[in-house]
Amino acid sequence: MALPRVLVVDDTPANVSLLEQLLTRDGFTVLTAADGEEALRVFIEHAPDLVITDVMMPRKNGYELCSEIKDRPGSRLTPVVLVTSLNGVEERVKGMDAGADDFLTKPVDAHELRARVRSLLRLKAFTDDLDSAEAVIMSLALTIEARDHFTDGHCQRLSQLSTRLGWRLGLSAEEIRTLERGAILHDIGKVGVPDAILLKPGRLTPEEFAIMKTHTTIGDRMCGELRLLKNVRPIVRHHHEHLDGSGYPDGLRGGEVPLLAQIVGIIDVYDALTSVRPYKPAMGVDRAVDELTSEAARGWRDPVLVREFIESRADAE
Repeated sequence: MALPRVLVVDDTPANVSLLEQLLTRDGFTVLTAADGEEALRVFIEHAPDLVITDVMMPRKNGYELCSEIKDRPGSRLTPVVLVTSLNGVEERVKGMDAGADDFLTKPVDAHELRARVRSLLRLKAFTDDLDSAEAVIMSLALTIEARDHFTDGHCQRLSQLSTRLGWRLGLSAEEIRTLERGAILHDIGKVGVPDAILLKPGRLTPEEFAIMKTHTTIGDRMCGELRLLKNVRPIVRHHHEHLDGSGYPDGLRGGEVPLLAQIVGIIDVYDALTSVRPYKPAMGVDRAVDELTSEAARGWRDPVLVREFIESRADAE
């Protein structure tokens, strides 16, 4: 098992040497840098598990370094500790705004340093496990899609169109992120559907369709194993519900159908209509729009959401 890597950043060599000695003694691999610019290069090349950085440095200070690390999608969960001789509230607020996870005040106490480093590395290991588990689930969803070359790219298209509509509707950043994930994971339950049904070139029998419909509940249970995917479960379970109660798996009506599930459901139908399937050719965009409008008139879809989607699609062209 590789030793945890800690990046120590300070423009004073004596401070770097002291922290390096303390951390090496505790069994950590220590990387060093003399300023924020150098630290960012080392960080990108070696991906350390923890960063301990001085605040006042030339070229790029500790606040700027912390902010850049936290702005990178692949490193936003890497703990950053700011070390400063300043002890005012204003400095700590500035550090928290930059995304700092902890603070140490000079002169650094060895026992406090060790305790905080151990604590933050335990948290990092935990979040790495969560990220790895989510990555496995997301990869599985795309693998399932790849079983059928007719649906290749379906999840990515749903994700793009759903997030675009979400921004148009003024949803929060968290809701947009949930839409992005939920659209990719919406059919993950198809892992439990036999290939003979999933890849059947003709229309399904009522018995086969009953089995196909179980992908919503199977997917819900799969996502339920990860707390990180709690918010996407309503999308996975309910994207085939209709507002008049005629959908599945729970026959929800009206406002009982979660908004994000309604969004993905509308775009799922649109993409299916405009894509080639074993049992049908691709439908033209205008006909697909007419079909969505018809479903809204029948009470299956929210007319406002359908109209907003149609307009968002037209604006993107």
